[in-house]
Amino acid sequence: MSLNDFKAYFKQHTLLKITSLNSLVICVRLFVSVFIQNLLAETVGASGLAKVGQIRNLISIVTSTSSLGVFNGVVKYTSELKEDKILLNKMFSTTFVFIVVGVLFSSLTLLLFSNTIAVYLFGDIEFVFVIKLLAVIVPSIALNKVFSGVLNGLSAYKKYAKIELFSYLLSSVLFVSFLLQFNLNGVLVAIAITPVLQLLVSIFVFGKTLKKYIKLDTLKLNNIYFKGLLVFTIMSLVSTVLLNFVEIDIRTQISNRISEDEAGNWTAMLFLSKNYMVFSSGLFTLYVIPKFARIQAGMEFKKEVIHIYKTLIPLFGIGMVIIYLFRNVIVNIIYPDFDAMEPLFKWQLLGDFVKIASLVIAHQFLAKKMLVSFVVTEIISLALFYGLSIFLVGIYGTEGVVMAHFFRYIIYFFMVLIIIWYSFKFKKISVSKPQDTV
Repeated sequence: MSLNDFKAYFKQHTLLKITSLNSLVICVRLFVSVFIQNLLAETVGASGLAKVGQIRNLISIVTSTSSLGVFNGVVKYTSELKEDKILLNKMFSTTFVFIVVGVLFSSLTLLLFSNTIAVYLFGDIEFVFVIKLLAVIVPSIALNKVFSGVLNGLSAYKKYAKIELFSYLLSSVLFVSFLLQFNLNGVLVAIAITPVLQLLVSIFVFGKTLKKYIKLDTLKLNNIYFKGLLVFTIMSLVSTVLLNFVEIDIRTQISNRISEDEAGNWTAMLFLSKNYMVFSSGLFTLYVIPKFARIQAGMEFKKEVIHIYKTLIPLFGIGMVIIYLFRNVIVNIIYPDFDAMEPLFKWQLLGDFVKIASLVIAHQFLAKKMLVSFVVTEIISLALFYGLSIFLVGIYGTEGVVMAHFFRYIIYFFMVLIIIWYSFKFKKISVSKPQDTV
């Protein structure tokens, strides 16, 4: 293949274009993250890192509850309705009713139960001020999630890459400044106010497009989109909220049964995992959900999954092998004195590899609003992770948690594969685009 042929192929290959832009963003993120994580580990230590993990889990929960989990619904409907401004406005009108309810619920819960939440997360009320601060910025978290959904639904991957890069760099500067000035307190505050920066960057980069597609004359529930978005709300609450509660509880179990430093080691491993796994999240929302939403035939779905696997799986596999081979170097550079992390790499990387393969096909649940299938598989998956973690920690220590992560996704992969196969075989997947009769 000549250079010109390759360029022509690349221009026509949407998945490769998204992958290349994501790769650029991820490389910058990883480079900056190495510096930040190293500074954080040396400044607050393993026990401090465990506390950082707790607040990040709380923010993930609040992100879901404040937006009532409509993100994937906004991605799906924006992708389908972007040429129909009337239906699009009805969808957004309904979406913002969800947002108002979610913001009020989340803010009031954080304010009224701030002491209880602080004790649950940290064991005392020393950091209760972070919970109260988070309650104030909940509207920013919800709006940022909706705007991100619009961006993904339009498959505006170039703007998505800009927003991801700019917001990450700004939040990194804020993070380092607060860490150096205020230590752990500053870190927790910086994490809490990062969504505000992300929202400002989204408006700056994407503001004109948002004005074009989001035009609200009134807040009004449309019955069709209410039912459609409610499905995504249930999905998000089951997956995001439950997952983060499980992670919080497992971290607490490790702290109580082994040590807070060991909880910090597992948190450090999770941070590394989430840094390279963020590469996949953009691909799922920018490409996979919009693509699957338009597919109705089983053979077409199979063809697209094989295409995604052939494009992405080798890249992830090579990357993970490199990470494993250089795990000692990575620990020494990023997390000095965290030598107990090294045994965690094998199982975490294996689990993440199977997770990628699983999530590709599992996004069919989101694209087609297969609520029962999604909820059942998620609950079984999380129950397996929690149960196996608690059991294996008693035998293998912290390594038992990452072993549970791997075993969980092996079982999850086959569950999802069987359900999707039967769904197409018996034609139980409904046509995705709603027919508005209002």
